[in-house]
Amino acid sequence: MLELLDLTQTLPKSEYAAVMPALRAELRDLQQAILAAGIPVVVLLEGWDAAGKGDSIGTLVYPLDPRGFRVCTTHAPTEEDHLRPYLWRFWIRLPARGKFAFFDRGWHRRMLEARFDGGLDRQGLMVAAGEIREFERQLTDDGAVLVKFWLQISKKEQKRRLADMQADRYERWRMKQPGRKRQFSYRHSVEVAEEMLALTSTANAPWTLIAAENRYFRRADILHKVVAALRHALAARNVPLSVRSSDGVPGISELRPGTDEPSSLPGLAPVSSLPTLLDRVDLTRRLDRGEYEDQLHRLQDRLRELELECYQQRVPVVVVYEGWDAAGKGGNIKRLTQELDPRGYEVIPIAAPDATEKAHHYLWRFWRQLPKAGHIAIFDRSWYGRVLVERVEGFARETEWRRAYQEINEFERHLAEGGSVLLKFWLHLSSEEQLRRFEERERVPHKRHKITPEDWRNRSQWGAYRDAVVEMIERTSTSYAPWTIVEAEDKLWARIKTLATLVKALEERLGEAGKKQ
Repeated sequence: MLELLDLTQTLPKSEYAAVMPALRAELRDLQQAILAAGIPVVVLLEGWDAAGKGDSIGTLVYPLDPRGFRVCTTHAPTEEDHLRPYLWRFWIRLPARGKFAFFDRGWHRRMLEARFDGGLDRQGLMVAAGEIREFERQLTDDGAVLVKFWLQISKKEQKRRLADMQADRYERWRMKQPGRKRQFSYRHSVEVAEEMLALTSTANAPWTLIAAENRYFRRADILHKVVAALRHALAARNVPLSVRSSDGVPGISELRPGTDEPSSLPGLAPVSSLPTLLDRVDLTRRLDRGEYEDQLHRLQDRLRELELECYQQRVPVVVVYEGWDAAGKGGNIKRLTQELDPRGYEVIPIAAPDATEKAHHYLWRFWRQLPKAGHIAIFDRSWYGRVLVERVEGFARETEWRRAYQEINEFERHLAEGGSVLLKFWLHLSSEEQLRRFEERERVPHKRHKITPEDWRNRSQWGAYRDAVVEMIERTSTSYAPWTIVEAEDKLWARIKTLATLVKALEERLGEAGKKQ
């Protein structure tokens, strides 16, 4: 593949000087159109050391408004990076809608370096490739433009350039960067690079090979291909580039992805008359106060011991709480955390996304809040909002929430493969019990703040939400991230069940070290 690329392609300096002004001007105009259309753009440059990745990025950003892009250089993972799932450091650097991100190397790095060094066997390689393909598909499905370049030079040319860098006092520092000796270079074998390219070149995110021996050809070719990709993206959205508004910005802001007016209750099937998995839940489960107190203290003490063991073994823990309004999530979380060391956990309440979060892929804000290895993150509501409230209320298009089941399963598998213990609780109660609790909240002064007109409006759509919950559980309960349905008609029973479930999961994960002495 790589050896068939014609590296003799050149562009005379005079021709380069003639074509670049128009390309730069077009890229500058396209940046404004991309901003108005709300399209995130990710440009990734990979390739051999000294192939010209930094110079190519400089060429691309030269005509751009610096407020609209960021350049991300991928070095060897830091200690902080090692404490998170592998893709975390790339997710948190993704651009907002309408912005650009240029990556000097990226998420394919471990498929190159670790594969050559022997740190990644064939099975690990296939897992890494699968995660990368899923990551890139999620970006493009969400509307991002993703352009991936592999800059190719010959072994002889690389050797010459590295020697020049070593002799140049302004370039020599690059050779002494931390982790430099591990960086992928030509000697690491063409086979490793071709293996990675073949496994991660897909219809939605293909690799583009660049003959990088001649700098003028390389610069013009990359700039031309980025311009073509942006034009194609805008044309696919029926954006008329020639139409401009009075302020000089293309008049296309009304086409911003995700803001089209959704139909009411899109894609919701009528409430089935057949029993569902929720109908089969035994809501008669109860605990008396004395038994509850005994079990509560025992489980809380045990959980505190396991929290310390998780920290010592560097095991990250993610706990997700979903459930009906007034099902007791807050009280449940309070009892779960009551005896924990507050330095080792964080409770993350999830509300409607703010403007910054809306400008990114919906999973972006959850990637940013994942716990470090050895810590516990407790989500009071979560990424499942996409297939619950956003589905029922029409905040997400049907194509978006239907796609989300697969994206969520992939996200959770990435967490599990990264070493996380992941527990998901659905707190279930009857419509009659919810009504009783709502009315109690209105009567009791110190509980009145818990009830809002929005709660009553949501209750009026109980059937639609029930259908969404059933499909959510059926399609996202997996071997690595199963749902636990918690009978929450009795709050005491619900608190003990969640505590006991978490303790059991941690003991199983921690093995012998997690067994009580």
